[in-house]
Amino acid sequence: MTGPVPAVLAVVRRGDHVLLVRRANPPDQGLWGFPGGHIGWAETLFAAAERELREETGLVSTARSVLTALDVIRPGPDATTDRHFVLVAVACEAPVGEPIAASDALEAGWFAIDALTETQAGFSPGTASLARLAVTDGTAASG
Repeated sequence: MTGPVPAVLAVVRRGDHVLLVRRANPPDQGLWGFPGGHIGWAETLFAAAERELREETGLVSTARSVLTALDVIRPGPDATTDRHFVLVAVACEAPVGEPIAASDALEAGWFAIDALTETQAGFSPGTASLARLAVTDGTAASG
């Protein structure tokens, strides 16, 4: 087994809403969460967040700051660790325009931060907490 898989999440806030996508592929297939994915070789965190956002929603944005890093550890069928992701949440400026689901996203849309809860079905774990963290970071908002 190799080490953890590094990945980014593009956290975009527009007023009191955050941009989420419904994933077409594992992990979290069918669930709503922040646009994101792998970090390419020699790609910076900010460049990866901007690329993933563009690939999944068609929106162009500028990454501004790192909000937090999260461990996502998935158990395998034999109770040992199957996958370990280290997700770096990157705050991005709110882009102009509306998202259009592309790449590995089935749908994309803006969700009211106050309406998100940690126990809400259909959302990736931690989505609500990360959305609320974006509120405290002034670089993730506009509009």
